[in-house]
Amino acid sequence: MDHVHLARALFGMSLGFHIIYATLGVGIPFMVTVAEVSYALTGDHDYAVMAKRWTRGFTVLLAVSITTGTTVALQLSLLWPKFMQLVGQVIALPFLIEVFAFFLEALFMSIYVYAADRIPRRWRILSVLLVAIGAAASALLITDANAFMNAPQGFRLVNGRAVDIHPWQAVFNRALPTSDFHVMMTAYMAVGFVTAAIAAYGLLKKSHTERERKHQYKALMLSLALGGLFGLVAAISGDSAGKYLAKYQPEKLAVAEGLFQTQAHAPLVIGGWVSGTRQDVIGGIKIPDFLSWLATERLDGVVLGLNSFPRDTWPPLFLHLFFDGMVGIGTLLIFFAIFAWLVKTLRKQHEYPFPNWMLVVTVLTGPLAMLAIELGWIYACIGRQPWIIYHVMRTADAVTSAPYVGWMFVLFMLLYLLLAIGSITVLRFYFSRHPLSDDIDPSAPKPRRVVWLP
Repeated sequence: MDHVHLARALFGMSLGFHIIYATLGVGIPFMVTVAEVSYALTGDHDYAVMAKRWTRGFTVLLAVSITTGTTVALQLSLLWPKFMQLVGQVIALPFLIEVFAFFLEALFMSIYVYAADRIPRRWRILSVLLVAIGAAASALLITDANAFMNAPQGFRLVNGRAVDIHPWQAVFNRALPTSDFHVMMTAYMAVGFVTAAIAAYGLLKKSHTERERKHQYKALMLSLALGGLFGLVAAISGDSAGKYLAKYQPEKLAVAEGLFQTQAHAPLVIGGWVSGTRQDVIGGIKIPDFLSWLATERLDGVVLGLNSFPRDTWPPLFLHLFFDGMVGIGTLLIFFAIFAWLVKTLRKQHEYPFPNWMLVVTVLTGPLAMLAIELGWIYACIGRQPWIIYHVMRTADAVTSAPYVGWMFVLFMLLYLLLAIGSITVLRFYFSRHPLSDDIDPSAPKPRRVVWLP
């Protein structure tokens, strides 16, 4: 593996690991806010329990998210010094403002965790709402920097130096609306299915009491409703993102659909493998005219193909699989959520309308939702290649020349493995020491448990 690809692999591994915790860090505070509001409106204690237990998990995940986010920021400077030199002059504002968003999140997270039982309900809701706002703002500001890489503006490059710099123009770049909105909707969608998967797993456990099953069922239905709702909104925002790509990043759209020849009545291709030698998608299902419609809202609209661009600026052709995987998983999750609510409606006479096979499928929706997030980010970042800043700076021109990248790859891989094992272990240990029954009925006698730590 050459120096550039090794640096890309290291940064991709770091970003991919961070995305998992960052997505959960954005979505869980929103879920907690919904649970708190539901408790205030209905008086149902189960929603308060959901908020409490989701918050406990969030505190552990937030610590790991901060750690992985710090490593990503560190690697930006270590691996891509020329990129950071330009970014520091042009698009530093989102990074600076993100610090205040994090302060907002951390401050009100402390208030919510340690003072929730001592303040009125409306202030408790306000505090967790501000946590959700702070988490969302952090994600939006960092995503804005990525959007700038896809749509750089607010400066001119003269002899390799940035001049005529307008930072706010760089912040409000044309990729910002579609990128930020889609990231937020998919994060809320993914976390909705993650919490649904946890609730479904609880319903499958035979050791749970009837009271615990009722709680898990409420959590399942709330999570599926939010996951399906935000999935639909994410699909709409994805359509807007596709139209943006057709206008401003046509190579990325072309590689997603395996389109080589610029043409009207361009077909949408589902599945298959893109062959560079045959310049076609092998085994794919083609829907005539549909890509033209999605890109231009005209069946005879012209869509640019890869052959309209120099060969050395093509993104990797395998991205067609990642794009199809992202869209396919998202579509399946939306239809499953709709199907689940139809089953609930048709079998409303049953206390628990879902058969075990549906619960098993629901457990799988959580990992699948996170996989779709990963595939989407891989497509978004690799689809910009060979540019680190689109049509301004190539990735090969931005990479460090230092020889330590290989050692860094090994060390950071070990760090992420340690963080993954550690966070899972802590969560399992904590919730085994604080089972659901303790929160549902705090007055019930507690069985003696083995204490492993002093």
